Amino acid sequence: MIEVREIGEHELERWIAVAGAARRGRVGTVEDYVDWRRQAEDMAWFLAEIEDADVGAGLAHVGWHSPPGIGTAEAYVLPGSRGMGVGFALYRELARWVAERGCIELESSVLEDDPESLTWAENRGFREVGRTSTLVLDLTEIEEPAIDPPAGIEIVSWAERPQLAAALYDVACEAYPDIPGEEDSRLDSFEDWLSKDMQGSGDRPEATFVALAGAEVVGYAKLSLSSARPEVAMHDITAVKRAWRGRGIAGALKRAEIAWAKRQGYTRLETVNEVRNEPIRRLNERHGYRVEPGVVVVRALLTGVD
Repeated sequence: MIEVREIGEHELERWIAVAGAARRGRVGTVEDYVDWRRQAEDMAWFLAEIEDADVGAGLAHVGWHSPPGIGTAEAYVLPGSRGMGVGFALYRELARWVAERGCIELESSVLEDDPESLTWAENRGFREVGRTSTLVLDLTEIEEPAIDPPAGIEIVSWAERPQLAAALYDVACEAYPDIPGEEDSRLDSFEDWLSKDMQGSGDRPEATFVALAGAEVVGYAKLSLSSARPEVAMHDITAVKRAWRGRGIAGALKRAEIAWAKRQGYTRLETVNEVRNEPIRRLNERHGYRVEPGVVVVRALLTGVD
C-alpha cells in the first residue's frame, strides 16, 4: 500500500535524502528549502511510503516565476521502487494540491538523459514546452580572468553600492520577460522581488555584480550559493538593459563572477541555459563552459495527469 502525505519542516531531512538519491542534481539544505518556500506564493513537500519505508518524494509550488494558472511539481522515486505506482500516486497528490490553488495546468521537469521518465510523462499527457542545458566551468583549470569591461562601463559589487537596489529592479523588469520560457511570468513588486530574488539564503551582495554607465545601472549578474555544495557557485541571472546589449557588458559581468568565485576558493561554476537563449549560451561557451545534460520542461492540463 502506497501512502503519500504532506510533511512539515521537521521531516525535511528525510525528504532531502530521498529526493537526492532519486534525482541527480536535486540538492539543497533544510534552510534552502524553507527559504524557497518563503519565495513562492505557496509550496508543499510530500513523502511516499510503503510499509513505513520512504520510497519517493514530491514537491509542488505556485507563484514562483510561473504564469497564472500553472502550478509546478516534481516527483522523485527511488530506483528500487519504480514501476510500482509510486510516481503516479505522488503526481495525483501534487496535481490535487495545485488544483486547489486555482491552477489548470501542471508543469514539471525530467532529466534530459532519462528517456524512461520522459516516456512516462508523455504517456500521461505531458508535452515538452522547454529544454535547458547545464553548463559547467571547472575553476581549477583556469586562471582568474581580467574583467575588462567595455569603454565607459564600470563593474562594481552590489555590496559596494547597496543604494542601487531600485535601479537593479528596473533592469530586471526589462530582462525577465526576455528570458525564453519566462515571457508570461508575473514580475513581483519591487519589495517582493527584493526579498525573494535578491535576499534569499543563497544570495550575497558581494556575489552580485553591477554594470554602471556613469550613474546609470545598465546590467547586473548574480551568483547563488548553498552550503549543500560548498565548492559550487550557481549563476542565477545575467541581465542587461535592451539598449545596452551587444556591447560586451554581459561578458564583463560574467568574468567578474568567475574572478570572484575563483578568489573565494570555489572549484566549479554551474548555470542552466534554455536552449532557445542562444546569446547567453554562446557567451558561456566562449568563456570555457562545457555542456552537460540538462532537463526537459513538460506541461499538462490537470485533467490529463491521471
